[in-house]
Amino acid sequence: MASIARKNLFEDIPRFLVAQAGIMFAVSLVTIQTGIFDGFTRTSTTLINSSQADIWVSSDTMVHLGLTLPIPVSQLSQTQQVAGVERAEGLIFKTPLWRDSGGNIMSVVLIGFDPQGQLFTPTNITQGSMKALSEPYTIIVDQTDLHTLNLQQTGDVGEIASLPARLVGLTKGNHSIIANPFVFTSLESANAYGNSGLTSNLDCKLQKGSDGIKCTTTYSKSAPTDITTTAPTSVKPAPPVPKHLTGNDLITYILVRAKPSEDLQTLKHQIEAALPSTRAYTQAEMIEKTQTYWQQRTGIGFILGLGAAVGVIVGIVIVSQILYSSVSSHLKEFGTLKAMGASDWVIYGVIWEQALWMAVLGYLPSMVLCLGLAAWTSATQGILILITPTTAIAVFGLTVLMCVGSSIFAIQRVIRVDPAIVFKA
Repeated sequence: MASIARKNLFEDIPRFLVAQAGIMFAVSLVTIQTGIFDGFTRTSTTLINSSQADIWVSSDTMVHLGLTLPIPVSQLSQTQQVAGVERAEGLIFKTPLWRDSGGNIMSVVLIGFDPQGQLFTPTNITQGSMKALSEPYTIIVDQTDLHTLNLQQTGDVGEIASLPARLVGLTKGNHSIIANPFVFTSLESANAYGNSGLTSNLDCKLQKGSDGIKCTTTYSKSAPTDITTTAPTSVKPAPPVPKHLTGNDLITYILVRAKPSEDLQTLKHQIEAALPSTRAYTQAEMIEKTQTYWQQRTGIGFILGLGAAVGVIVGIVIVSQILYSSVSSHLKEFGTLKAMGASDWVIYGVIWEQALWMAVLGYLPSMVLCLGLAAWTSATQGILILITPTTAIAVFGLTVLMCVGSSIFAIQRVIRVDPAIVFKA
């Protein structure tokens, strides 16, 4: 019976190729949509996974990692005094404006941390080192964001708010589909960027007068400032050296490492009791809260799921049409089998095997294509399309179910076959 299934499948090569193209489209669409969703879910918590903290302390208004209110830095020392806390470090999240050398602006996600600390470090640093961030107004970005930020290499300078930002290092894999480019810097520099709040016009308007060259630089929070100089060009004054954070400054999170054998749930309650208007989360709880927000409170999951459903529907329609057409063109062969005494289950087996061949031959090349596409997008665009073994197995099972389920229409056609059709002209 297996030879009949293969004969029917490969007898008409053009029709077979059309069927396989439809299956490949369906499998690829489901795999890519699922991979984007899984990749998006993982990258939404990349920064949380980069930390070695046992507990994250935030404002009690936190919605997810990137949406919360700041807390005073004075609570950092209070946290360190809580029994059971081995180490506490501050973390700053801000979304200031980035201005490149061409004057173009965009929003970035600024992450300020202690370069000498132990609880947060960007993963996969490919160029530069953490020590370089100890210098004022230095930054590290992901290599896939260089083009977005209009940077070429380490040493290039842009501007955050009204202050310079010199690139001293690159990372790989610190990119999120849902967020603007991540910019890593020290706590002091991040605090200075956040407190600056100025968006300066770098194009100095030069006017020649009897007393020299007059340069007018405009700031958004102050009136135009006139600077008179005898130099042929205007030199922007050096920015102030970032100061250490004081009790009046604000941070976004407090990262906590618990002492060995300390119960994290108990320590959470102790921290919340010591720090008013705060909430403490374990790393797992922080990941779950952020992922739940993006999966359930936004339309991203629905849209990606809808795309996968469309792929399955397209595959079912194409496969069912091909199988129905194949059965209809071989009714005399099936009638002959019935006339020879073959049971209905034998006939069904031929159709199901044909459907299984279509599933396997459509699945394999499409999965290879998806894996290649995922590798290319990760290397060139920094977009993670996550195709895990579990995803691959699940998609294969869905492909088999799709093809075998599509054979129902063909089976219904065979059930009504009269063996006497063999003797008709």
